[in-house]
Amino acid sequence: MDNETIGDFAKYRLAKAKETLKTAEVIFKDIKDYTSANNRAYYAIFYAIRAVLALEQMDFKRHKDVIAYFNKNYINTEVFPKQIGRKISQAQRIREDSDYDDEYVPSYEKTEQQIETAHELIDLVEKYINSKIEKL
Repeated sequence: MDNETIGDFAKYRLAKAKETLKTAEVIFKDIKDYTSANNRAYYAIFYAIRAVLALEQMDFKRHKDVIAYFNKNYINTEVFPKQIGRKISQAQRIREDSDYDDEYVPSYEKTEQQIETAHELIDLVEKYINSKIEKL
């Protein structure tokens, strides 16, 4: 892949993250389905992380591998703040509980927090991608 294509692919994944976050917000505010909103907010986070990895032409089949690579290469090296790494881990747990634990009842507050984390990460990723594309 040439540099322009790599940048376009990263932007595509970022756009997918933003679109998914909008879906989470509609589900959260209008439908009030917190389980589905948690799922979509998590996927917005996941797609944003994959947008960063697109710049390296790096990808993995499993979510845990994507997140582990991101944590090792971007959180632990403080390319992104450690605090966002903790929020991503929490978002992953909330999504798994929402999707797989029949007894988990997602709250308004936890879901709102999930959406806020997605917004925060997407903003950080957008700045990062734009700065990297300028240098390509």
